[in-house]
Amino acid sequence: MRSDLSRPSRGLKLAAGFGILFMHLPLAFIVLYAFTTEEKSYAFPPPGLTLKWFAVVWQRQDIWDAVGLSLKAAAMATALALVLGTLAAGALARFAFFGREPVTLLLILPIALPGIVTGMAMRTAFGVADIPFSFWTIVLGHATFCIVVVYNNAVARLRRLNPSLIEASMDLGGNAFQTFFHVILPNTATALLAGGMLAFALSFDEVIVTTFTAGQQSTLPIWMLSELVRPRQRPVTNVVAVLVIIVTFLPILAAYYLTRGGEAVEGSGK
Repeated sequence: MRSDLSRPSRGLKLAAGFGILFMHLPLAFIVLYAFTTEEKSYAFPPPGLTLKWFAVVWQRQDIWDAVGLSLKAAAMATALALVLGTLAAGALARFAFFGREPVTLLLILPIALPGIVTGMAMRTAFGVADIPFSFWTIVLGHATFCIVVVYNNAVARLRRLNPSLIEASMDLGGNAFQTFFHVILPNTATALLAGGMLAFALSFDEVIVTTFTAGQQSTLPIWMLSELVRPRQRPVTNVVAVLVIIVTFLPILAAYYLTRGGEAVEGSGK
């Protein structure tokens, strides 16, 4: 009798459950201790629960300034990544030329490197070029890995796109811009949107590159690092961490459903 491979074994279920707990249980503790009444201790279970730390965060202007800077930097880095990542994907997916494989490797390398290496490299480059640290150096630093995320989503969708659609558009008199806006973009829109959301989530909570490019400005991850040395600020930091979890979780969840929806549409069309 042939075994049913669609049903995972009990051992596989236990391994998957253990992996999920290992990754997400620490996040659950962060959320729990955002409500604790104790300022310094992480005693379990918490002696009591309260919402006062959320009120404290609401009234802290320095936190909102850091949130605003992180959101603006993430938005600008994502916009830059969408343009450059899409153009790179279009060139590497549709055209064969000498050196394409090395160029592809160099393009995806930043996301494989540790963030501190990228940050140190960019700090050196900015110093050599005599570029002062500012909001735009944060954007450039974050865009280095955001481009990779957008590129990976875009190139995967472009490789599955039927070349006959592009050829038909050209045969019917459509120029490059008309073909892009009426054929390529509608067929890759969900992949680009998913890539943009993932890039935004990664940029919002990135700390290493920001550390080396922010100068005197404080993004949210930098603010959290500076507050961790203050014992009485731990509940406040936990509340801010909950905010980071929410802001990063929602784009990732949306990207997951967009990507899954795109794959379902492609599958139904075969």
